[in-house]
Amino acid sequence: MVGATRPNEVISVRTRPSVVAFDVVETLMALEPLASRLTDVGLPETTLRRWYDRLIRDGVVLTLAGDYVPFPELAADALHGVSERELDDAAVRHVLDGFGELPAHPDAEPAMRELAGAGVEMVCLSNGAARTTEDFLDRTGLARYIGQVISVAEVSRWKPAREVYEHALRRIGAPAERVALVAVHGWDCHGASKAGLTTGWASRLEGSRRRVFTEPDVIGADLVAVAKGLLALPQDTDSSG
Repeated sequence: MVGATRPNEVISVRTRPSVVAFDVVETLMALEPLASRLTDVGLPETTLRRWYDRLIRDGVVLTLAGDYVPFPELAADALHGVSERELDDAAVRHVLDGFGELPAHPDAEPAMRELAGAGVEMVCLSNGAARTTEDFLDRTGLARYIGQVISVAEVSRWKPAREVYEHALRRIGAPAERVALVAVHGWDCHGASKAGLTTGWASRLEGSRRRVFTEPDVIGADLVAVAKGLLALPQDTDSSG
């Protein structure tokens, strides 16, 4: 559905985007298969959620402090942090190697097909490494929909820092009002909204929307519903494409 405004909240009227930027990890890429690799090294499956949450937290904290650590290095450090015991390098590598085998969520391809059919261009905007994202897109067959991969490594900042979205707009070559960010993380949509992008949030990961974040322009149960919601927004008659 299209997000409703809060009382007395004034926002600009959002229009149908000509470009959609997809978040990657958890939005397109399913992390759940990594749980079995965690059990391989003696950790419970429940470590997966704590590990990824720690990874994002540490990336954001470093950004706020003016520092930057790439995704693979920070993922290894966060895994050590949540393991509550010493993991040797081989164990950490075994878990991280699983990123090279992760599948796409089943709603990813249908959502991209919906957007492509309407002439909407697509890119990926990820906190992860560009090479990992490109390999994932090639492996899952999604690469045919994606025009370019944009990594936060290019600006040495983690989402949801404003600089990341502004850099993405420069790479895309379109104004913020023509671009939508689609993610399953409310904090990512919040950051994109503050930078002026249209936002689409799929609730399949978080369930309920966090009230402290700016309400997404489009809300759907999955990526397909979000794609259809974005396409249902009014077209900007002053812009071509």
